[in-house]
Amino acid sequence: QINFVACQLFALLAAFWFRIYLSPSHASSAVRHAFATLFGIYFAVFCFGWYSIHLFVLVMMNYGIMNMASIPNIHRYSFVVAMGYLTLCHISRIYIFHYGILTTDFSGPLMIITQKITTLACQLHDGIGRQAEELTAEQNRLAVKSRPSLLEYLSYLLNFMSIIAGPCSNYKDYIAFIEGRHVHMKLLEVNWKQKGYDRLPDPSPTGAVMYKLCITLVSLILFLTLTKNFPMAYIIDNEFLDKTPFLSRLGYLYVVTQAAKPKYYFAWTLADAVNNAAGYGFSGVDERGTFRWDLLSNLNIWNIETATSFKMYIENWNIQTAAWLKRVCYDRAPWYPTALTFILSALWHGIYPGYYFTFLTGILITLAARAIRNNCRHYFLSSVPLKIAYDVVTWAVTQLAVCYTVAPFVMLAVEPTIKFYKSVYFHMHILSILVLLLLPIRPQTHSVRRAQDQAVLNSLKSK
Repeated sequence: QINFVACQLFALLAAFWFRIYLSPSHASSAVRHAFATLFGIYFAVFCFGWYSIHLFVLVMMNYGIMNMASIPNIHRYSFVVAMGYLTLCHISRIYIFHYGILTTDFSGPLMIITQKITTLACQLHDGIGRQAEELTAEQNRLAVKSRPSLLEYLSYLLNFMSIIAGPCSNYKDYIAFIEGRHVHMKLLEVNWKQKGYDRLPDPSPTGAVMYKLCITLVSLILFLTLTKNFPMAYIIDNEFLDKTPFLSRLGYLYVVTQAAKPKYYFAWTLADAVNNAAGYGFSGVDERGTFRWDLLSNLNIWNIETATSFKMYIENWNIQTAAWLKRVCYDRAPWYPTALTFILSALWHGIYPGYYFTFLTGILITLAARAIRNNCRHYFLSSVPLKIAYDVVTWAVTQLAVCYTVAPFVMLAVEPTIKFYKSVYFHMHILSILVLLLLPIRPQTHSVRRAQDQAVLNSLKSK
């Protein structure tokens, strides 16, 4: 953890220096690629020592596949090799370390690199191996028309801005950033003459970086003061279960789940700030004319904490992983896209049983929540008081449903998970099944059903 924080803080300083002294106007694309790659390799070795060899082996194996495989199969071979290697590493952590976390846990960076490898392979397949009319609008926009050079490939996968904590980004966006076209492309989407500008503005990420660093600092303080004082394991402590009423246990479950969040808020927001400090992550201008730097943001804290539906909650958590799942699996699956995407998400996270309890519970609750919303919500929209009451109730239910769902994700093993669910009488499972049995499900066309299945897809995001 100390190495992680040290590397990310050093990466933040390097990112500012990179944006100022190695900007596209001062340095060539090759120099920017080389600097980003070398620093990324250095950070990986510093953080993970000899374990970092796994990152480099996977990267070079897939570079060989990318150059030797036929275009019609490039995404399949890359996917099998990357996911296979990642799964082998996950298995070694369970059987060698028995649910422990390595002091040099390289699985996080390996998971991000796996996302990038499969993303690039799919987008390269779209750009060279498929006709434009076969692609969706997004696939057309992100399609890669030629194989990257070795330097470009290494820079995309190993750059210092994302090698430690991500997030995954699209290859074309990254190359546009290195070549100095990233911000310009987004600015051209706005008619600046109508806004009184005689030339394109020059957005600075400094304000966004400072704001995100403040969130990072608050998250760190909360992590140091709350997370260790409210461990998830306490909710299955025998003395706690014997002496605490059911409703109080639910309340404490909410507290310990809240206490587990700051480490994710800290890591993801700091990673976002590092990319922004380098000038990467500009997403355009909002309706108020404010420059937005959230292209790579992994979460929206306000929407998470005020979510009034399971769908809203999970749509704002680990956003970039959801986008990856959609692009490499959901949009490409010939059959059962939701089920196949669930399988991919589970394999990507690892083979801890707790992950599978979370995903199976998540899809059940998501389907039940959708049924309730479709059948009941319109009755509460006729007046403001009814709508407020509906929002308050759905907020409370949503927060408890999320806590109930993610507890096994933290516990990992089967025994504590079963003990936890027994202690709360499997109430969410039972209620969800009753809802699905009792509430009518309206017939839908295939296209509508596929669009709504996107809500279930989002429940696969990492916790």
